[in-house]
Amino acid sequence: MTFNDIFKSSFLENITSVSILDMAIALVLAFGIGLFIFYVYKKTYQGVMYSSSFGTTLIALTMITTVVILAVTSNVVLSLGMVGALSIVRFRTAIKEPLDIAFLFWSLAVGIVLAAGMIPLAVIGSVMIGAILLLFVNKKSHYNPYIVVLSCMDSMAEKKAVDYLKENVKKCVVKSKTATKDLIELNLEVRMKDESTDFINTLCDIPGVNSAVLVSYNGEYMG
Repeated sequence: MTFNDIFKSSFLENITSVSILDMAIALVLAFGIGLFIFYVYKKTYQGVMYSSSFGTTLIALTMITTVVILAVTSNVVLSLGMVGALSIVRFRTAIKEPLDIAFLFWSLAVGIVLAAGMIPLAVIGSVMIGAILLLFVNKKSHYNPYIVVLSCMDSMAEKKAVDYLKENVKKCVVKSKTATKDLIELNLEVRMKDESTDFINTLCDIPGVNSAVLVSYNGEYMG
C-alpha cells in the first residue's frame, strides 16, 4: 500500500458522512434537553442524599448517546462493531432510587431520538415526561405512612396511648412490640388525617408514656 492509497481509503470519506451543522444542532439540542432532565431530576428527587454528580451524568449521557448514534447511523459496519463493543460493558453502580432508572432511560432515549433526526419527538416528548414527573412525584398526600415509636411503662399506659392514636389518626396498625420487665416499646404505622402533628405532644402527657417519636416512612428507609 502506497502513501497515496492511504488517502484514498474510505477512512477519509467517513469524515464528511455527518455534516458539521448536523452534529452541532444535535449536540446543542442534547445539551439543552439534558439540562431540562437535570432540572426535573433535581425538583423531583426524594431520596436520602441528593447527588449532583448523578444529575451531571444525565446531561453527559444524553450527549454521549447522541454522538454514538450519529456515528452508528452514518456507517452500517461501524454499527455492528459498536454493538459488539458495548455488549462487553458492565455497569456495577447500584441504583438506590427506582425513579433514577427512569431518568437514565429518559436520557438514553432522548440521545437516540435526537441522533435519528426526530427533533420534535425528542422536544415534545421530554416536555410531556417532565410535566408528568413534576405533577405526580411532587404531589403531596396527607395519607403518607408514618411510624410512631412509643415507650410505655406498663400495659395500662400502652392501652391509653394506642386508643388515643386510633381516635386521632386515619389508620393505626401495630408493626412490632418489645416488652421488658419495666418497659414496653411499640412501633405503629399510622396514616394521619391532616398535616398536624400535635397528637404526638399529647401522647407524651399521658401518664406512663415515657416518649413518643413520629418518623416519616416511605417503605424503604426511615428519616
